Amino acid sequence: PRTTCCQDRDSVAPALTLQIRVLTERMFKHLRKWFVAHFFGHSRQRARLVSKDGRCNIEFGNVEAQSRFIFFVDIWTTVLDLKWRYKMTIFISAFLGSWFFFGLLWYAVAYIHKDLPEFHPSVNHTPCVENINGLTSAFLFSLETQVTIGYGFRCVTEQCGTAIFLLIFQSILGVIINSFMCGAILAKISRPKKRAKTITFSKNAVISKRGGKLCLLIRVANLRKSLLIGSHIYGKLLRTTVTPEGETIILDQININFVVDAGNENLFFISPLTIYHVIDQNSPFFNMAAETLPQQDFELVVFLDGTVESTSATCQVRTSYVPEEVLWGYRFAPIVSKTKEGKYRVDFHNFSKTVEVETPHCALCLYNQRDARARIKKGYDNPNFNLSEVSETDDTKM
Repeated sequence: PRTTCCQDRDSVAPALTLQIRVLTERMFKHLRKWFVAHFFGHSRQRARLVSKDGRCNIEFGNVEAQSRFIFFVDIWTTVLDLKWRYKMTIFISAFLGSWFFFGLLWYAVAYIHKDLPEFHPSVNHTPCVENINGLTSAFLFSLETQVTIGYGFRCVTEQCGTAIFLLIFQSILGVIINSFMCGAILAKISRPKKRAKTITFSKNAVISKRGGKLCLLIRVANLRKSLLIGSHIYGKLLRTTVTPEGETIILDQININFVVDAGNENLFFISPLTIYHVIDQNSPFFNMAAETLPQQDFELVVFLDGTVESTSATCQVRTSYVPEEVLWGYRFAPIVSKTKEGKYRVDFHNFSKTVEVETPHCALCLYNQRDARARIKKGYDNPNFNLSEVSETDDTKM
């Protein structure tokens, strides 16, 4: 029995040592990644054209004054693109300015017609506007006229044609201001950009095998139950290239085709989708490897276009990934499950969670392995094939 116990110990010890070594290697690997990300990652900040939430990081300099004037010609788009604090400032200033401006005009009419108390009008004097005693009352009458309050205390009489013309002019201009400003506020609230906030992309992109091919995968989810009709997804790879003529092109754009199992158009976008790009000979990722990916200089911008089901407005969602956000040798964790009640449940806790999987360290290696296996099946370069020499003997006797 003592001999059997020693033999069991001898057989368990190598397996335990191997397991400890594997766990130690994994621990050091994660520590190395954490150290690089937290110490070297912050020292080398990459410039992004598109932020993670879709905003474009670009600045226009040395724009001519004539070109700036074009923004005032297209005043509607300019007002819509303004931030809320500037838009509300214009909104308040437009109404207060028009009320005060026409208040001055009403005061001028009363002053010219000598309706004010300092002129001591007679008892039989008919003023242009009843009960205007100063600038304050003229401002109140302007406000009542433009917003059609109509308290009935101040009113225009038929004795003054100038007042009647000013009343018509202020009413028309007031309708224009109300229509423009209220329309701008409503359009700002209902812009498709707000719908785009409910479309989210995974924090990282991953590279792993899918269907026997090396693919770059990204997960995208619709946080609303309403669909995006006619959705279309595609990508652009931005990097600096040098042409054969020696010209350096900054932000050179390369098309990246993303698909799901049913294609890249008219997506049934009711649950989170994993879109992927096949890394083949035509892909710009074909010559990259797991070791050289962090040293690459590119930005992958992903676009999702669709029509909002409730408003029929077209919206675009976009995000970007830099090399540090592309994980080689990982896949996304599953997030869709089925409950006991028969409903499908999406767990967004695992939306950006990744799982490490066995992956070739480059696309070229995967294709070389395929070719080698194909040659072995056909009999080329088969290591099991042995060539034996046969010495011929002449046994024929004459």
